[in-house]
Formats: sequence, C-alpha cells, structure tokens
Amino acid sequence: MTLLNSDREKRNLQITEFAESFWRRSVIVPLVIVLGVFIGAWLASSLLVRATRIEAGYVGIEVNLAGSQRGASEIPVRTGWVLYSPLTTQVIEFPTYVQTVKWTRDLSEGHPVNEEMGFNSKEGMEIFADVSLSYAIEPGRVPDFYVKYRVNQLDAFTHGILRDIVRNSLNEVASTYTVEDIYGEQKAQFLGQVEHLIQAKIANVGVGVQQFGFIGAPRVPGVIAQAITAKAQAIQEAERAKNELATTQAEAEGDAKSAVMRAQGEADANRIRQNSLTPQLLELRRLENQRALIEKWNGQLPSVETGQNGGLMLQLPRSGQ
Repeated sequence: MTLLNSDREKRNLQITEFAESFWRRSVIVPLVIVLGVFIGAWLASSLLVRATRIEAGYVGIEVNLAGSQRGASEIPVRTGWVLYSPLTTQVIEFPTYVQTVKWTRDLSEGHPVNEEMGFNSKEGMEIFADVSLSYAIEPGRVPDFYVKYRVNQLDAFTHGILRDIVRNSLNEVASTYTVEDIYGEQKAQFLGQVEHLIQAKIANVGVGVQQFGFIGAPRVPGVIAQAITAKAQAIQEAERAKNELATTQAEAEGDAKSAVMRAQGEADANRIRQNSLTPQLLELRRLENQRALIEKWNGQLPSVETGQNGGLMLQLPRSGQ
C-alpha cells in the first residue's frame, strides 16, 4: 500500500514538472523572443533612421558623411521634422536670427578674457578699442556658409574666423587715417569704411552685417588724448570767437545801413518838396493863408488915428475882440 502511494506521488510530480516546463516553453519563451525582437528593432532603427526637429529661427543642412557632396548646391536645407540615417548623414543646425558679439577688455562681458581689438593708425600709433558687431546668415545661403568655413558651431565662426576678419579690416582702413581722425570728427566715416570692408569679405556666403561700431571711445596714450582734446577745444573757442565777430560786424553794418537809409530818405523828401514848389502851389498857399485870416476876422473895421507928426495910423482890430 505504501509502495502504491509512492508511485502515485512520483507520477503527480512528473506531471507537475511537465506542466511547468510546457508553460515555460509556450508562454515565457515567446515573450522573450518578442521582447528581443522589439529591442533589436529599436536598436536597428536608432542606428538606421533618426528623427529631429528644426525649431523656428534655425535652418538645418543634411551633410553626407561619406563626403560625396561636392558643392553647396548638393547639400539640402531642412526645416521642421527631419528623418535621416545617422550612419550615412548628419543634420547640422544654424541660427538665422541676428547674432550680436562684443569684444571688450571687460572680463564680465563676453568671454572672461581681454578681447579688445588693437590696430595701428597711419602714423603707426597703436589704438585699442571695444567693438560690437551684429550679423545674420541668410537661410538659403547656409550651405554656402558651411562649404566655405566647415564649422558645426556658430561660435567657432564668430570668435575665430569673423574676429580675424574684423581685426584685419580695422588695420587695413586705419592705415589710411591719422589717430586724430579716428579719435575725432572722422570716426563715423572710419567705422563706415570698416563695416563696408567686413561686409565685402563675407557677403559671398550669405552673411550680412547689421551693425558695427566702437563701444565707448577708442583708447590711445594719455598724452595723445589730451593733445587731441586740447586742439578740439581750441578749435571750438576759435569758432565761437569768429561767430561773435561776425555778429558784431553784422550789427555795425546794420546800424550804418540804417543811418544811410534815414539820411537818404530825408534827402529824397527835401528834393520832393523843392520840386513840388510850383507857381500854382505858391498861389494856393497864399489863398489858403488869406482864407485863414478871413475866418479869424471878428467883423470890426480898422480905426484911423492921427499921430504926433500929423501922420495917420491904421489900427487893425484884435483877433480876440
């Protein structure tokens, strides 16, 4: 009896082990296979196909890693969602909005190093200045920009290639200006020529200069700056004195002209009076005088008196009687 129970237990155990083994083979193994396939597909897709999004204000270019693209015309420009294979191509993004860079000696502005620009004037005087420049890349010309400079990050162009272009342009133009011109009244003209030269050097790759100028005044040796300032003040004083002299002369000339005009007017009036004294006018004046006397007469006749020597005296009536 005990032997029969033992055999029965063994058979039940075998059945249980078979059922568990079957369950593993029929459920777990397929799940493992499916999971493996999914992971394999994900790895394959990440290596073969990748998606990226080009945000607004940026432009992407799809560069063939095999190097088969021989010119800018063969490099496509991408925007929005882009699907590409990272095994064969690379998508490089460039901002197309305005970039502003400042190269100064101030360690708190830009990079924490002295980035001031140095250049030489016509006399060979060394001048230092803080410089600001703004530029933007034309979206459709990004392939031309990449083909020429081969940079993946715009900072590499800004603080490397573009900085050298600005420094060289400053020296080229400054060699035709004196330090007084650059420091003084012709500074705007000088900066305009430098900006025009910079633009000419990068226009063929679609880079447009929006603004260029000094931040503050250029720096020259103190003695030179004082001399330039003193000369400018002397010129201003001379100009002010010249203006005051011109005003005084104008006032004097005006007074003299007024006196001459008054004298001329009086002379003309006298001449007109003399020319107007015709016999007819004199007779008219005589008649007007007689009429005035008649109007004043009170109606009394003149009285005759005998003088001491027997003469006659005619006494006219008084006008007040």
